[in-house]
Amino acid sequence: MNKNTTLNLRINSEVKEQAGIILDAMGLSFSDAFNLLLHQIRIQRGLPFEVVAYNHNPKQETFDFIERIENGEEKLAGPFSSKEELWKSLGI
Repeated sequence: MNKNTTLNLRINSEVKEQAGIILDAMGLSFSDAFNLLLHQIRIQRGLPFEVVAYNHNPKQETFDFIERIENGEEKLAGPFSSKEELWKSLGI
């Protein structure tokens, strides 16, 4: 497919730098990555990943879990040295 259009974007410099390192390790340029993204949007007729509000409301399971902890039915083994350790203890 012929590349005949230019797209200019304004993005956070830190995000660009971090993404650039990852893309470089994958052997991709930003142009390659955006082309892949746009092709997937076209093929899937939408974004190829779920977009979730950052400050969304917790799911009911979260409230249920907190209630079980407060009632002494569930126990966390903390303290945890990382979020990964916490997630592992929660089975996530």
